[in-house]
Amino acid sequence: MEGQIPYDDYPVVFLPPYENPPAWIPPHERVYHPDYNNELTQFLPRTITLKKPPGAQLGFNIRGGKASQLGIFISKVIPDSDAHRAGLQEGDQAVEILKTAREISMRVRFFPYNYHRQKERTVH
Repeated sequence: MEGQIPYDDYPVVFLPPYENPPAWIPPHERVYHPDYNNELTQFLPRTITLKKPPGAQLGFNIRGGKASQLGIFISKVIPDSDAHRAGLQEGDQAVEILKTAREISMRVRFFPYNYHRQKERTVH
């Protein structure tokens, strides 16, 4: 046992909660199955541009930043807001944000895995 680390001295590792995988669907049934989404374009970056009159609300909230080390995510989109109509959704990760006086242009991508990790780290 010489040179070995005692069992109690190993570091504790916290893993994300286990998520049950979706039920297996035979390949020939996947194309039209409602629980199987073949559409990968939802994860591609897209640009959202919002006009912002002085004093107006943008219609969304963000969460994250440097402290979280997971990025900046859209945490809430107000229904019927310009942000909602432009296609912004909860779980979008801000890849790039450009702020100007009257307009905000964001490059976003839907990235729900890190967003759920971000929510777990946030103290409510």
